[in-house]
Amino acid sequence: MTPKEITDTLKELFGTNVGAIAPDSWEVNTSTFRLLVLLSKDNSWLRVLLPILPLQEAKSFLTEFLAANFDETQEVRYALHDGQIWAVFHHNTSTLVTEDFKRAIARLVSLHEVGLDNVFNRLVESRIRQVIQAAKLQGQSLQATMQNLERFYAEGIMGEIDQTPEVREEILAAWRRQLERLWNEI
Repeated sequence: MTPKEITDTLKELFGTNVGAIAPDSWEVNTSTFRLLVLLSKDNSWLRVLLPILPLQEAKSFLTEFLAANFDETQEVRYALHDGQIWAVFHHNTSTLVTEDFKRAIARLVSLHEVGLDNVFNRLVESRIRQVIQAAKLQGQSLQATMQNLERFYAEGIMGEIDQTPEVREEILAAWRRQLERLWNEI
């Protein structure tokens, strides 16, 4: 891809939200994100970056971000730089085509939109798997495990202090669905 093709593609995708920040460097500013597109000095490599969230907010999820890099992020990756988690796309400009560039940008924006949701869900699922493993090691059935969780919520060991019975029932229903979904896998 040439710098002109990059400019044209960005303008096609984002219209007037595209600006040049330096020669062969672009910035897309929208109401929800700031996307950076940078070429190497010799124009042989393209890098597209989109900040996801500050490292402080992501620290407990770093393992899940790395796991997502392996399984879910496709042509883009999560990266850490300067106290920020970024979604990043790198590609050699000589082999990059417009459709792949557009797909990568769409993927970056998608990762930005979901923010912590996917990595949080991955963390929650790993914790549910740990609960199932512990229950099975103790010889508990799915029903006994669910009864323990219900007791923990009723006694205030789990959940919020000011939790209404309706909210508690919704949470327990979510536990039940997840336990039933994962019980036979473990």
